[in-house]
Amino acid sequence: MNSTLRVLLGIGVVAVAVVLLVLLKDDGGDDGGDGTSTTATRPAEPSPGAQPTDTAPPTDPAETTIVLNQAGKPVGGVAEISVEAGDDIRFRVSSPVADEIHVHGYAIEKEVAAGGTARFDFPADIEGLFEVELHHGEEQIAELRVNP
Repeated sequence: MNSTLRVLLGIGVVAVAVVLLVLLKDDGGDDGGDGTSTTATRPAEPSPGAQPTDTAPPTDPAETTIVLNQAGKPVGGVAEISVEAGDDIRFRVSSPVADEIHVHGYAIEKEVAAGGTARFDFPADIEGLFEVELHHGEEQIAELRVNP
């Protein structure tokens, strides 16, 4: 590969990394259970031929991420979350619109700011099938199943 092409490829990789860092930058806050929201970060996929970097921490594989579109609908359809009783229920909702997310049956509600993320982490101590909805938009965004 000639050196000019390598330099251009390197510049392109750095530019993509900078753009992703700016777009996915965590604001440093976390959801301490008080209804405040944070900005989600997710690992960037490396471009072909790029060396892997550690710019963002990996998302916990047991945590489901639900992304809402501008209309408040879940991208890819209603998410299905299934856990065993006694396990932790963990999911996050990223939304371009401000609203309240409500977990039926558990009576848990959290605010999500426009462009923000709300994180949920609570014990699965009630068995059954529950709806998670965008409260004011009255849109089901997830189905939560707690198995015995």
